[in-house]
Amino acid sequence: MRESFLSTDELLFLQQEKGILNDALNTLSSFPLPADDLSKLRSAIDQLDELFLIVAAGEFNAGKSALINALLGERVLEEGVTPTTARVTLLRWGEAYTQTVIDDGFTIVTHPLALLKELNMVDSPGTNAINRQHERLTSDYVPRSDLVLFVTSADRPMTQSERVFLETILTWEKKITLVVNKVDILDGDGAVEQVRDFVSNNAEMILGHTPEIFMVSARLVQKALQTADPDEAASLRNKSGIEDLERFITQTLDDKARLELKLRNPIGVASHLERAALETVELQLADMEQDAALTAELEKTIAAYDQTLREEIPPRLAEVENILINFENRGHDFFDRTMKLTNIFNLAKTDRVKEQFREEVQGDVAGAIDKKVRGMIDWMVDKDLNTWYQVAGALERRQAQSQRELPASRSPQSARREELIENVSQTINLIINRYDRKQEAEQLGDYVQESVAQTALFGVGALGVGAMVATVLTTKALDVTGIVTAGTLAVLGLFVIPYKRKQAKEEFKTKMEELRSTLLETLSATFNKEANGAVERLQGNISPYIDYVNSETARLAANRATLQEVRSQLNSLKDEISALVQ
Repeated sequence: MRESFLSTDELLFLQQEKGILNDALNTLSSFPLPADDLSKLRSAIDQLDELFLIVAAGEFNAGKSALINALLGERVLEEGVTPTTARVTLLRWGEAYTQTVIDDGFTIVTHPLALLKELNMVDSPGTNAINRQHERLTSDYVPRSDLVLFVTSADRPMTQSERVFLETILTWEKKITLVVNKVDILDGDGAVEQVRDFVSNNAEMILGHTPEIFMVSARLVQKALQTADPDEAASLRNKSGIEDLERFITQTLDDKARLELKLRNPIGVASHLERAALETVELQLADMEQDAALTAELEKTIAAYDQTLREEIPPRLAEVENILINFENRGHDFFDRTMKLTNIFNLAKTDRVKEQFREEVQGDVAGAIDKKVRGMIDWMVDKDLNTWYQVAGALERRQAQSQRELPASRSPQSARREELIENVSQTINLIINRYDRKQEAEQLGDYVQESVAQTALFGVGALGVGAMVATVLTTKALDVTGIVTAGTLAVLGLFVIPYKRKQAKEEFKTKMEELRSTLLETLSATFNKEANGAVERLQGNISPYIDYVNSETARLAANRATLQEVRSQLNSLKDEISALVQ
């Protein structure tokens, strides 16, 4: 766009738009978009300083080159029934006709046509040709256009491949005008209108609106150029429909219209890239939602495991406490039954009293306590192993789901996620496979036994928990079962025995409370510490995956917000352009 043609306001807006678009380009460059597409946006921004650009596109043999020749008023470009345009050909104004081949894909042609002083035109290789390189060149150059003249042939209008290509052009938000060439082969006005309606209906379905449609015969224009009769030439041009297209280009597309299309062109390219980037981010976020659901499930599983341990340890310890309470009750009953005047002579036999105490009171306290403690150990080991299995199963299901949903190409995110799940799963499965339940139970049993033995009350060596408790019970209980000598009892029994019974029961109660408190506190601290360690081991093994999901979700959410801001800025530019050209 020639800056000399612009008003001050238009020039200021142009500079503003360049700044916003370059910022958008920098932002979009941080996303995994094709380098070619980013290059198209860069070119579109650069072309804001160039003349209005019309690109003729369509299938090969639709007559694009012939149409441009008709607009130019002479045969400048080569025409033919086979694909003749092998390069993108840029036509611009020059004092004389020249042709400069830049490379295998690009040629510049100059021509002294007045129209070319106001705009540039591009003849593109046809799509749907055998030479796929031709189609690629056309597809690459369309995003640079300010207006696309989509040329279709009257003998095969709007083919399936043309409709597909039209949809592709639409994604770049291009202004599209349809030209139906070769209408001279149609039989009468009715056939022409039938083709027009067919093209119009198909275009509306694709574009969402009915574009300008021009029914043209480039061959009749060529005949008009060849005849020496002015009247015949005028008649042929009138029949060709070329004059309607010329008026559209020169009059309908006035300075304001061309300015609007020129300014909107790079915005359309940027919007195309922004949508592509946002679509990828949204897909990644949707995929990451599955991982977030899994991490929530894993955290819920571990929280439930932790809660179960906290809730079940106290009632299981209460069962141990019940053994001790029953023991204490039997002890008090023993003192009441044994330490009485009618039993005065038996009380003097200390060894017999102690043996009777062991049989009637102590019984198999050691075995009962060991059974309860062993049950707690087995329960905790099984609970731990089952939770590991739950975690491993959840990870394996997520891995299988991911592979079903994304079986083909892998994004860096999905590849990283799968690698992380794989590593965590392998670690957890290795732990499960190496999990020796018997060994785990023995180690926990040794830990519990060692913890109990290390207390001042139970420091009795390498005995089992039950044996240690029984030893302390016997020692403490028998300390208070000794009475006095038989002679003393005979003289003072009426007074001594009730006193000794009361003393024995009080001391027995005190010692039992001390033992019960010490044992339960030790077991509670030991099992809770083991529970903490089990939960921490689980959390430690899945934390890399959870941390990744949290950080990746936050990163993607930030990317979405960034792209939404780019979209907002581009939409604001569109609104400002509409106000500028009113």
